Amino acid sequence: MTLDRFYPIFDHTDWLRRMLPLGVKLVQLRIKEQPDAVVRAEIATAQALCRDHGAVLVVNDYWQAAIDAGCDWIHLGQEDLDDADLPAIRKAGLKLGVSTHDDDELERVLAMDPDYVALGPVYPTILKKMKWHQQGLPRVTEWKRRVGDIPLVGIGGMSVERAPGVFQAGADIVSAVTDITLNPDPETRVRQWIEVTR
Repeated sequence: MTLDRFYPIFDHTDWLRRMLPLGVKLVQLRIKEQPDAVVRAEIATAQALCRDHGAVLVVNDYWQAAIDAGCDWIHLGQEDLDDADLPAIRKAGLKLGVSTHDDDELERVLAMDPDYVALGPVYPTILKKMKWHQQGLPRVTEWKRRVGDIPLVGIGGMSVERAPGVFQAGADIVSAVTDITLNPDPETRVRQWIEVTR
């Protein structure tokens, strides 16, 4: 299965209701600091919405809830990996995407046989405080050489305008958050993303 080259990340299913009808085919639900019942309800809703629109849902972090809901994909950050039960995730048939930021993290992740590897932040990002500065396009090229056939996701400071250069550097997929969610016209922005990535 080939993943779509445009990979937006949203923190609520309200965004999925708005964006999936526009043609989004790969989306991550990244919920932060909500009660378990809310998380599970959001995952179930997101899964139903994605199935209705023929889109791939990736659940961030909440691997047990994703297993329980019968999801297909999970994304884990490095800190999430410390607590996750990888054998249980694999036994449930979940595909696994993982964040990486440096050499040690990449080596750790490659040993897990991930289904995609994310590198970030490629550009400066306002989304969250990070100890890593921007990785830059040469790093994208290096990471793609090292991951080989595993899909490489570029994330961090992404915009429609920057996407072509990130693809040219070697990324298979580009992920965006604030370029959409903070845009005064998110629907138009998503249409522009779809146009530049397909």
